[in-house]
This record gives sequence, C-alpha cells and structure tokens, in this order.
Amino acid sequence: MAAALSLAGCGGPAATHHKPGTTHEEASGSSGTLLPARDESGHRLREVPAATAPTVRVEARPDTEGGWNIRLTVERFRFTPDSTGGAALPGRGHARLVSDGRETARLYGDWGHVPPGVRTLTVRLHADDHTVWAVAGAPVQATVRLDDAPATSAPPSPRPSGTATATATATGAATTAPPTPRPSETGRTVTLTITGKTVEPPPSRIELKKGEHLTLRVTGDRADTLHVHGYDREVPLSPGVPASLSLTADRTGLFEVETHESGLLLTQLVVR
Repeated sequence: MAAALSLAGCGGPAATHHKPGTTHEEASGSSGTLLPARDESGHRLREVPAATAPTVRVEARPDTEGGWNIRLTVERFRFTPDSTGGAALPGRGHARLVSDGRETARLYGDWGHVPPGVRTLTVRLHADDHTVWAVAGAPVQATVRLDDAPATSAPPSPRPSGTATATATATGAATTAPPTPRPSETGRTVTLTITGKTVEPPPSRIELKKGEHLTLRVTGDRADTLHVHGYDREVPLSPGVPASLSLTADRTGLFEVETHESGLLLTQLVVR
C-alpha cells in the first residue's frame, strides 16, 4: 500500500516558535524594551527612545451621513498590514481606535470612520506584534473630543467649525491649544540658540509640573518655525532675532520641541 507524505514547501507562511510560557508578542519583537505595563485591552507597552519614536496626530470631521471621518498624520511610522502578527520592527505597525475608553477598531491606513455617539476618541499606535509603542512609559497616542452636534458637510476651510484635531507623541493630547499666558504670569524661562544644525545647550529634557508656566526663547541663524508638539503652539523664527513662545503645562506626558523646516529637535518637555 502506497503511503502519501505531504511536506510544506518553502513558499508556505513562516511559523514563529517560542518557549512555553512566553507569549508571541514577548518572543517575536526585537525593537525597544517590553514593559510590564499594559493598556486597557491587555497589550504590553514597548518602550523606544523619544528621538526615534513614532508620533501621531488625528483630525476628525463630521460625515454627512452620521459620525466622523478621521484622518491620521504620522511621523517616523508606516502602516504594514501585510506583516501584522510578525515581529516588532521600528516604525511599523497599525493604529487602534479607543472610543470612550473601549477598543473598537483597527486602522491600516490614514483614514477611518467613527460612528455617531462617540464622545472621546483615542488613536494609539501598535507594533506588528500588537504591543503598544511607548515613550517614557506612556503609549504613543492622540486623543480628540467629538461634540454631539448633528453631522454636516465639512466646510472648505482648512480648519472648519466642527473639526477637531489633536497631536501627541507619547501620551494622549487634549484637543485645544492652551490659552496664551498673561504678561503678569511668572514661571521658568529657557533660552536656546541654533547655529546650523547645532543646538545650545544640547537637546535634553525639561521637567515641568502640571500647571507650571514656561517661556522658550529661541534664536536661530535662518528662517524657520518653532513648534511644540502636543500643544500645537508655534512661532516663526527670523535669522538673529530672538523669538518667544509661552505656554502653561496643562497636559502630562512627553512633548517634543523642534523646528519645522530644518527638523531639529531642540528639547523635550516632560510634564508630570
């Protein structure tokens, strides 16, 4: 009697084997450091340096048939649906939508839709092995509040009424820029100088307490734009002319301060 032997060829899907007692996400990822902390759905956080970590911004516009159309803007990140379930490689993966504290969907691209009734939407970046990209122990995510007004067609202006935006690196960012501090407010002042691609003092972290007032005074040698991620605050820079940007640290997390055109990291704000 002839016996048939079936062998899996080299063209079959790759299998991942790991030691008993370890999960796929713990065994397959090689980028960053796995942390004990988990998100509300049980996914572990994967810590990476802030300088190379991905960032995400979300914009929501009301849909004419109900709900919201959302658009993601990511940096140092690309969507990789073909490798979902594989190893955690730097700057790759997918996004997950958390609606009012409950995970509801995945996104494998820039656009998505949120049904009516959602009040608070968080967009969180995950690696291919489903772990959560994190910086300073906090997930890389952006949060936006959606109002309860009936959906209408989006106006043609770039920032229409009813449009909500949020920016974040490693923690959920609020949806509105903080109010411009009054001149009478006091707080810390940090002075930075840009010469070519050199920043003095060298980029570091500025520790702030929530509610503390900060003024950044920056002088550069070329025209550029100073931007604080997560707070959506920016001021133009003119060669040799000091520029000041003031804010109240009313959001906790890690926020990068950089120049737009030259892409220089000037410093990082850590608000606790």
